[in-house]
Amino acid sequence: MGSPFLNHVRREIRLRGYSIRTEKSYVRWIKHYIHFHKLRHPAEMGPEEVKAFLSYLANERCVAVNT
Repeated sequence: MGSPFLNHVRREIRLRGYSIRTEKSYVRWIKHYIHFHKLRHPAEMGPEEVKAFLSYLANERCVAVNT
């Protein structure tokens, strides 16, 4: 069944006609984001948390900007 939040994300992605691979990728990155912020709900976070996560990915994990 899973998280109600992630189920909502999956429904939205499907309604927009994205591929299953894109859906899986988006959900995986959202899970990483949530875990990075110690399981806080994304609705409780804002631009500063996004910036911190993206900085972590770029500086610590060497993830490409396009990812």
